[in-house]
Amino acid sequence: MDSNETSALLEKPSDVLFEPPPATTTTTIRIVKIVVEPFQWLQMLSSQLSPTFVFGVILVYGFIQGFSWSFFKVVSDYYWKDVQKVQPSVVQLYASLYSVPWVMKPVWGLTTDVFPVKGYHRRPYFVLAGVIGVVSAAMVAFGGRLAAAVALGCFVGFSAAVAIAEVMIDACIARNSIQFRSLASHLQSLCWFCSSAGALIGYSASGFFVHHLGPQVSFGLLVAPTALLVLLGFVIYEPKTTSGRSETKITDKLGLAIGGVYKTIKFPEVWKPSLYMYLALALNVSTYEGQFYWYTNPNAGPAFSKEFVGIFNAIGAMSSLLGVLIYHKTLKDYPFRTILFLVQLLYSVSGILDLIFILRWNMALGIPDYFFVVMDECVTWTITRMRWLPMIVLSTRLCPLGIEGSFFALLMCIDSLGSLTCKWGGGMMLHVLHVTRTDFTNLWLAILIRNLLRFSTLALTFLIPKASQSEVIIPSDLLSRNSTSIDGEDENLERVPSQC
Repeated sequence: MDSNETSALLEKPSDVLFEPPPATTTTTIRIVKIVVEPFQWLQMLSSQLSPTFVFGVILVYGFIQGFSWSFFKVVSDYYWKDVQKVQPSVVQLYASLYSVPWVMKPVWGLTTDVFPVKGYHRRPYFVLAGVIGVVSAAMVAFGGRLAAAVALGCFVGFSAAVAIAEVMIDACIARNSIQFRSLASHLQSLCWFCSSAGALIGYSASGFFVHHLGPQVSFGLLVAPTALLVLLGFVIYEPKTTSGRSETKITDKLGLAIGGVYKTIKFPEVWKPSLYMYLALALNVSTYEGQFYWYTNPNAGPAFSKEFVGIFNAIGAMSSLLGVLIYHKTLKDYPFRTILFLVQLLYSVSGILDLIFILRWNMALGIPDYFFVVMDECVTWTITRMRWLPMIVLSTRLCPLGIEGSFFALLMCIDSLGSLTCKWGGGMMLHVLHVTRTDFTNLWLAILIRNLLRFSTLALTFLIPKASQSEVIIPSDLLSRNSTSIDGEDENLERVPSQC
């Protein structure tokens, strides 16, 4: 380069010498960052916790609670409707019995805390859950024409498999949320992101398989994911309790566990939000089965096909992913009371969409049924996930160390009792209003009552603490393992770097 060229370069403005990267390059970098970010997030959780624990969360919440449970709900609805041919109010009552194993979560929690198998509190019960799930699904799929009572027993058995598996992984989540408070919201985001992604696949596949295989044979597809729970029981890391405390009687351990639960639940910081969570779920009476029968009715309703029922549920599950992202990115730093009041208000308002649809006002507005129900599902699922996540984070904040499995199971039992109440209440309401397989005259009234009850829940938010989602809520002595422990000193655990 000669002196003239050098002088010309020196005379150029600095913004010419250092040009910004092209817009296409910037866009590519952003896309790569968006793609890589979830993997970096999982790597961060795995490095701070345990890779097998993260795998367990993905398996239980993604494949079991997400895919299997959503697939089960659609297939079981068609099984009762097309195979057993029962009324929607009866199905609503049957479906409420699926909640019984979830109401028994404290039993599963106490059992796993008090009765370890060869020193392990969680691993053997993952295996047990897998065996129950496989047997229950296989009996429905390959057992021929079952009596209604036998089929209901299998459905409750499958529900028990999902509930037991969730209690086990929730106990690990509760422990890690106590020990790593900054990761509590991250863990719940991971749980419900996996759940929503699994539900998206489950709902998408359900309509297709029901149409081509029938609802009964479709249950055979649930054997594989529940069998993975057996594998999880052998691979997930768990600190092993040594035999140093073998002289402790089982009755003493059980008494300590129950005493610790009773001691904790007496605190106002604990029972008030627990009461709110129960009432928030119980007052949201379910009208789902009446709406499902109306959706598929060729005379009174829009006569949606099996495939479309699966599709709009899948779109709703996709929207729940949006709810998880909204919570994770913008809402996880809000105080509990503020966020739960706002999302409950949105949830109450969103219920009006169901009323508009049942009254067919959407047709008067020129909105097709297919478009309106998809919009309704998107809004409802997004807000539902935004409403559920802070309640779960709050539940982890209420658990004492040492009996976290039992106590978190108790809180989930309270939630399950709320769900059981809402389903029984909804079933009774459909029965009283005479909503049947063919008569949907009063379905709009049932939905209106449900919406009014949702609004009434807003008056109960004073029971929720004002604390932020990263603050300690329960008294500090409950976070000491010795205050509620049933295994004694920590030296009785085999030490390795990873956490449960």
